[in-house]
Amino acid sequence: MQHGPQLMPTLIGAALVTLTVVTVGANTAGAQAKAADWSAVEQALGRKGAAQPGGVIRFGFARTDLRVTAAGVAIRPAFALGSWAAFMDVGGGHAMVMGDLVLTEDEVNPVVRRLQEGGVEQTALHNHVLNESPRIMYLHIHGHGEAAAISRTIREALALTKTPLDTATAAAGAQPFELDTAQIANALRSRGRVNGGVYQVSVPRAETIREAGLDEPSRTRVVPPSMGLATAINFQPTGGGKAAITGDFVMTAREVNPVIRALRENGIEVTALHSHLLTEQPRLFFMHFWANDDAIKLARGLRAALDATNSQRQPR
Repeated sequence: MQHGPQLMPTLIGAALVTLTVVTVGANTAGAQAKAADWSAVEQALGRKGAAQPGGVIRFGFARTDLRVTAAGVAIRPAFALGSWAAFMDVGGGHAMVMGDLVLTEDEVNPVVRRLQEGGVEQTALHNHVLNESPRIMYLHIHGHGEAAAISRTIREALALTKTPLDTATAAAGAQPFELDTAQIANALRSRGRVNGGVYQVSVPRAETIREAGLDEPSRTRVVPPSMGLATAINFQPTGGGKAAITGDFVMTAREVNPVIRALRENGIEVTALHSHLLTEQPRLFFMHFWANDDAIKLARGLRAALDATNSQRQPR
């Protein structure tokens, strides 16, 4: 699902050959990534990446080819139809990649086959929303390896879908936005930005997240929130001050049911609950949600759910 302004969004799921994991501190990892030359990756993927916090570079592939409705709402690509891949340099000529590919059901297995052939691994396959038409699946990918080779594999896998690849999505000019984002941000106590006609908010967790190696689980690497580990909240206007909302909460096991209760008490439905990763520490669960109601009311409900998690607090 498209993650918020990390960015995200929203759009916010990329896998590679598994290598020995070396412990890297946050500052060191950031310095490595900032110094990295991503030109070969950009050439392979056919678009420029967007720099993210923590020295991460992120690439988006909006499914502008799809016309999807969910519960009567025509979904914008920035709302829940954005494939993405985020790269972080980990030294030694290698990168860590995480991502999330938006696929129709008939695209899933051809894409998995090509990714596996290229050494890109899958960590999850599932829905994010309910009652959508056509049915959409989300394939999470992750791994380590030589960045350009990984990028070519991802590009070749996406070429098996109808994802537009020839050019990056053109940046839209400034358009009036139908929702009062200042009031939403005040209710959420977290600020976001408008992207593709959607107000996107990203709320990182307060603790440090690490990835363990499958072969050496005692050795870990810090993973920045901008690799897809922040709670993502998207507002798409539906008229009259109302908005459809979707995204996913990033939670530890003990937070899952308190968040469910907070969401349900505020008229927000849970649409999926699952993992996105395999070896993260602490263990994380991702819960997707949906509602279509007064935007400020929904923002207050989302804040109540955020209060049940160990999320970073922005200054008011």
